[in-house]
Amino acid sequence: MAKMGRPKIEKPKANKISIRFTDEEYEELKKRADQSGQTITEIIRQGVKIAIGAKA
Repeated sequence: MAKMGRPKIEKPKANKISIRFTDEEYEELKKRADQSGQTITEIIRQGVKIAIGAKA
């Protein structure tokens, strides 16, 4: 019988970080995400990559 369920992914995102933003910071992030067609999460990940010197 074939396996059921979703296929496993190569690099699962198992680590979670909670960040608090002011209303102004959140609105800036949301505005940037809307303008670029990305999600807020994608914008934050890009920023983290830049901060650690990884290829964005």
